[in-house]
Amino acid sequence: MNRRDFVKASLGSAAVAAASQAAPAFAAQSGAHAAHSSIVEADITQLQLAMQSGKQSAQSLTKLYLKRIAAFDKAGPRLNAIIELNPDALAIAKALDVERASKGPRGPLHGIPILLKDNIATSDKMSNSAGSMALAGAHPPLDAHVVQRLREAGAVILGKTNLSEWANLRSTRSTSGWSGRGGLTLNPYALDRNTSGSSSGSASAIAASLAAVAVGTETNGSIVSPASICGLVGIKPTVGLVSRSGIIPLSHTQDTAGPMARTVSDAALLLGGMTGVDANDAVTNDRANTHRDFSVYLKKDSLRGARIGVVRNYFGGRKDLVDPVIEKALSVLRQQGAILIDCEMPNVGKAGNDGLEVLLYEFKAGLASYLKTYAPDAPIKNMADLIAYNLQHQDRELPYFGQEYLIRAQAKGDLTSQEYLDALANVRRYSRTEGIDQLMNLHQLDALVAPTNGTAWLTDLINGDSSGASFAGPAAVAGYPHITVPAGQVHGLPVALSFVGRAWSEPTLIGLAYSYEQASLARRPPTYARSLSLRAGSV
Repeated sequence: MNRRDFVKASLGSAAVAAASQAAPAFAAQSGAHAAHSSIVEADITQLQLAMQSGKQSAQSLTKLYLKRIAAFDKAGPRLNAIIELNPDALAIAKALDVERASKGPRGPLHGIPILLKDNIATSDKMSNSAGSMALAGAHPPLDAHVVQRLREAGAVILGKTNLSEWANLRSTRSTSGWSGRGGLTLNPYALDRNTSGSSSGSASAIAASLAAVAVGTETNGSIVSPASICGLVGIKPTVGLVSRSGIIPLSHTQDTAGPMARTVSDAALLLGGMTGVDANDAVTNDRANTHRDFSVYLKKDSLRGARIGVVRNYFGGRKDLVDPVIEKALSVLRQQGAILIDCEMPNVGKAGNDGLEVLLYEFKAGLASYLKTYAPDAPIKNMADLIAYNLQHQDRELPYFGQEYLIRAQAKGDLTSQEYLDALANVRRYSRTEGIDQLMNLHQLDALVAPTNGTAWLTDLINGDSSGASFAGPAAVAGYPHITVPAGQVHGLPVALSFVGRAWSEPTLIGLAYSYEQASLARRPPTYARSLSLRAGSV
């Protein structure tokens, strides 16, 4: 190893070591864990029952979560999942308690503390920054539509979560879970392992019970990948089920917000609170967008008679580790009465680089539009300004990796460009009519399943991610729904099973995912290990 390589390797390991070694062993936090035992792993139904009985209130729950954040996010394991807390959270909770006493609860989210990814606008004292110092202190004048819906449902907005800066479309060798504003988020299952991205903080926080549930966003894997890596349920809805107004955009053809939770039932309840038609997001006006209460699809017998395609060309990435766990999950599906059909996704890779080209075009256009409405006083107005800002603040924004994708996006034309239109038509063809739809029509399927991705990789701030294969792409590019559910562990690291379907098939997928979850009970809470300990029998 030459001097240059030695320095490079040392910097990468030192950066991660500084984050993980600062944390004492989790055993030292057992007292703090016990003090918060009423909220650890608690689901929304349990929290509502506690408030109904008078054992808890929205205020007391908010205080417990704030204490747990102090003990686990800012001290102890130092997960660094929370980028900012809402200074009005306790006041909001108090008002909701008064309302509950006088009028009763608004619904299942009344008084429930939740977290939002830091690219979802709130018209309060919190910034909306996508993890960038360029937008730190930029307070949106309007709530995102999804925030409006959650406030109407009675949720307590507890704070914002860290993320991969600019939702991970900044550098060709970025590290998921890192942002200039928020630093590095750690994985509760092994502190030196990555959380995946870009909804890294939302995943880490909910795995660690820092809130009841969280909202993430996805363009291509940014909900389902961190959810699977952190042992959670994540729902990437059909594009159009949830409004994108007020969410810092990457791609208007692929972006969506979605729930991240420890159970399918919690994810379904949160999804119901988020959905709704928005006059400012035309894609929500689709006539198929009619679902509001997804809890009615939580049925344990949903797998009986379901025809499920096992997408075999998305297996085998880590055959000796992940695939055996997924094969056990498939056995559970069969035992619950599902009919499994081995198949392969057609035309994988035929769109080539077109998917990335679409994102680059849409990111440039969408960023300028967002900044004009939701960050009018920010120091940046467009992509060119952002690139210049990063260069002027390299010590904070570019210490580990660059901004190659931002530069490539800036070089693109507008959305009338023939290159863009051709690329968009190509990816839609191969992801929809000659992709998911073709496969499901061929075998008359209700859903597709495959491993969501592999296990969490070692974080490396210098060389970037080493994430491996993922099943996120087909549904993400098509704009179709995708649910990931814990399927087991490999050496203490979570592994997940994905359920993918046609547009607007959330009711079917939620039923299948719930039926599988209840039959398998595969999720295990995190242990906050400093590092992965390989031991016999842990697969």
